[in-house]
Amino acid sequence: MAERLESLKAGIVGGFSLFSTFAIASMLNTLVLAKYFQTLASLQSDVNWHLLVSGAVASFTGFLFGVTYRYIIRSDKNPQLKAGGVLAFGLVRGLTQIELGWNSHSTILPFLVLAFESVLWFGIAAIALDIAIQIRWVKPFSSI
Repeated sequence: MAERLESLKAGIVGGFSLFSTFAIASMLNTLVLAKYFQTLASLQSDVNWHLLVSGAVASFTGFLFGVTYRYIIRSDKNPQLKAGGVLAFGLVRGLTQIELGWNSHSTILPFLVLAFESVLWFGIAAIALDIAIQIRWVKPFSSI
């Protein structure tokens, strides 16, 4: 039961950090990128149900990442494991966005930006989880 509680805490940290990063990226896309780069105008979004669903998906994905990341890194200090977990989640999300852009027959640049953002989001979530583990708010999974 203690391991489940620690996984829940890791999921909460992951979900909150990914949602926060999503919110900041959405504001940056709308207020800066879409405004000053005409090619990226499709990144602009108003507050609507699509944005709310995207935020919920980002939170849930962050929750799953947090739980999984805790099991991936365990108590190891292996940077390849950390980077592999981040890239696994980030690239799955990012490459899906690139494929969507490729199939939509529009310019692919906005989808490349979104793919880069996806990897960045999970990198920031990993940093948040590492900090939570360092301050002992979340205990790493013991492999014993």
